[in-house]
Amino acid sequence: MQEATSPSLISVDPAMSIPGLLAARLESAPDGTLIERKTGLGGTWTPVSTRSFADQVTAVARGLVARGIEPGDRVAIMSRTRYEWTLLDFAAWAAGAVPVPVYETSSAEQIRWILSDAGVRLALVETVAHAAATESVRSSLDALGDVLVIDDGAIETLVRDGAAIDDAEVERRSTSAGMADLATIIYTSGTTGSPKGVELTHGNFVTLALEGIAGLADVVAKPTSRTLLFMPLAHVFARYIQVMCIPSGGVLGHTPDTKNLLADLGSFRPTYILSVPRVFEKVYNSSEQKAGGGAKLKLFRWAAKTSIVYSRALETPQGPSAALKAQHALADRLVLHKLRAALGGATEYAISGGAPLGERLGHFFRGVGLHVLEGYGLTETTAPTAVNMPARSKIGTVGPPFPGTSVRIATDGEIEISGPHVFRGYHGNPAATAEALVDGWFRTGDLGVLDDDGYLTITGRKKEIIVTAGGKNVVPALLEDRLRGHPLVSQVVVVGDGRPFVGALVTLDAEMLPGWLATHNLPPMDAAAASKSHAVLAALDRAAERTNEAVSRAESIRKLRVLDLDFTEANGYLTPSLKVKRGAVIRDFADEIEALYTR
Repeated sequence: MQEATSPSLISVDPAMSIPGLLAARLESAPDGTLIERKTGLGGTWTPVSTRSFADQVTAVARGLVARGIEPGDRVAIMSRTRYEWTLLDFAAWAAGAVPVPVYETSSAEQIRWILSDAGVRLALVETVAHAAATESVRSSLDALGDVLVIDDGAIETLVRDGAAIDDAEVERRSTSAGMADLATIIYTSGTTGSPKGVELTHGNFVTLALEGIAGLADVVAKPTSRTLLFMPLAHVFARYIQVMCIPSGGVLGHTPDTKNLLADLGSFRPTYILSVPRVFEKVYNSSEQKAGGGAKLKLFRWAAKTSIVYSRALETPQGPSAALKAQHALADRLVLHKLRAALGGATEYAISGGAPLGERLGHFFRGVGLHVLEGYGLTETTAPTAVNMPARSKIGTVGPPFPGTSVRIATDGEIEISGPHVFRGYHGNPAATAEALVDGWFRTGDLGVLDDDGYLTITGRKKEIIVTAGGKNVVPALLEDRLRGHPLVSQVVVVGDGRPFVGALVTLDAEMLPGWLATHNLPPMDAAAASKSHAVLAALDRAAERTNEAVSRAESIRKLRVLDLDFTEANGYLTPSLKVKRGAVIRDFADEIEALYTR
């Protein structure tokens, strides 16, 4: 059995908690900027000092106390990523409550399940529509009291309600929680079945935050460090970064609408960001598309290739040659610097998780000057459990175990994790807890390998292995990730379990389609028409051939079926963290799958 451990870099007082992290920053730098929030019609970034934020947290926490919230009570937060999310989160902790995040895109049935299973007493939602969806299932929510709407003045209402509550009561509650106490219940977005409530403690967050600061100091804890959150705060990854920003000394910002992302990156100028591979794919594909055709497109592709070759040369003992350095400098001057500018001009690092990034994109962005630190984690591990480090990254891996973490590979290839950041159990589900936690190790359900240096590579999901009729084991993730790199492709589901060969269902990227058609001198058409276009299908076949270069013939994609719709969260085929619900796709598109194997 392979095993790798990264030693802990910290020691923590067992009485420490998330409110304790804020109290420590308040003591060390009360007047320093903690958060910058976008205000006013012009959307300028206004600094919020640690003292100001802590005062607001206390004022809102008093309102929660006034409304009868007791220590341990569950408080739901359903909102886009915005300043108020962070304020309410820390106010709930200050009041001794347990915040329960709900994705702002959740359906009424999903809201019902989470609020009912967690026993939520108070719901804080962003919009009137969120409130209506919550009220529509109130009959199933015996514990639920008030539903307050952020856009209708929920913050101001809580501050007003709590005016008579003594600050000492909030102080008492803030200091009563310790490392072992429950901090939050996060419901896994889940590709099958009802979401499970992951119970994470204050200790899970505190240790991982402090280990992250110690291990990634050059990324998150420099005097100039600042990050702009645009991933959902209902997701554990963004939530972890939010908490880590408190002790790191960095500055935090929020952007709720990804339509404004590039503008917000330009004005906020983060030094590091966190994202998922799909965002990096879109940045690359959009940049290529904007180059148009002819000489400009050739120039972009030359610059992109130079960037990749230069990055690969960095990993050789001799490094890039003088000629390659000169080529790279020219590519940077003509093309690559524009990509850095699009990310705000100050971004040095990006932390990528959620799915494999792929070697090509990793090298491309490093050649651009953006160091993408690919990592791996789950809700059950409070986010990162392995990550590449700035001093030594291996593109194509998710890095060594996080400081204080042990990773081992079971005999069947499953990744198992141990460390103080591993969750304490699934809420109200002892059977699932017993299955997942065995002798202090969390069984992730993911497959992987460790190299001689202890760097982890993810190879797939244990439950998603396809066994063809010929007995060949096929891991879909590798094929799906490679094919999804084509600018026309939005989503891919590889199929072939019990079948004579491997096939794939493909959906088209409606945003990229018009530009691709134009650059290939094809008439405009929508995705439905494009799914039947000979030129589009031929391009996808060529993309599949390139994808197949990474596998044996028995594992290769032989046939594609292009669907006339995309997979989205709204139609139920994507989770809020943008993972495909494979079971739902295979069930609902059974006829299309059958057509792959029909002459």
